[in-house]
Amino acid sequence: MLCTSAVPAAAADDRSWSAAPAPAGTEAPGPDDRASFYLEGAPGTVLTDTLSVVNPADRERSFALRGAGPWIALARREVRVPARTRANVPFTVTVPGDAEPGDHSGAVVVNGEGREVPVRLALRVSGGPALPALAVENVRVSGDGPSGAVIRYALVNRGNRALAPRLDIRADGIFGTVLRRTVADAPGRLAPGRAVRRVERWADAPRLDSVTVRVTATAEGGVRASGSGAYTPVRWVVPVGGALVLGLVGAVVWLVRRRGGA
Repeated sequence: MLCTSAVPAAAADDRSWSAAPAPAGTEAPGPDDRASFYLEGAPGTVLTDTLSVVNPADRERSFALRGAGPWIALARREVRVPARTRANVPFTVTVPGDAEPGDHSGAVVVNGEGREVPVRLALRVSGGPALPALAVENVRVSGDGPSGAVIRYALVNRGNRALAPRLDIRADGIFGTVLRRTVADAPGRLAPGRAVRRVERWADAPRLDSVTVRVTATAEGGVRASGSGAYTPVRWVVPVGGALVLGLVGAVVWLVRRRGGA
């Protein structure tokens, strides 16, 4: 079923189109409208919601619709929205009977006139225990000298709940702590099973030290995970170490020769 309603005249001057969850119980969107879909149900249930596509221009527009993610079926794959009108398109999410409990992510995607707008959908399958878990994997540090170093690692959601992690990086060397940082652009939401590879710049990395870099992820519910990697700026430490070894060898040779000539 497709429903249309007029867009207020004040919005008609804005020629760009928009897509969002349909307002609940009103014909025109207000300041408290949803920015994304959230649905929750047990395995075997059919959940419903409605997408709203707004065309404030003074001409008709056509849009292609599709579901991105599990179990989404739209009532229509294409919709024509008259000028200064809103079209509401229902869709369903059919949760399989054997669906894994936990959080699943997807989107309802609208394409029109060379532009694509995904409207995020968060689905929680109920009926099982919440098992939030994170992992920090493959921590590697490379680079040295004037350009600093680069810290690479993978952040993985190993549980069945979406999490918004906080990331902290600490590096400890022979001479004490040389880095302590909270990552400013940590993922706002990490879906279950998702892994993201991250790169952090370390401009003032030490040039003469042996350092352990530890990345720690924390999230709601007491979830905590960490991973570490070693960093030794070989370009600087090896020459120093080599000079030390050569010096020791030279001293031993000098002592042997001295005793032999005595």
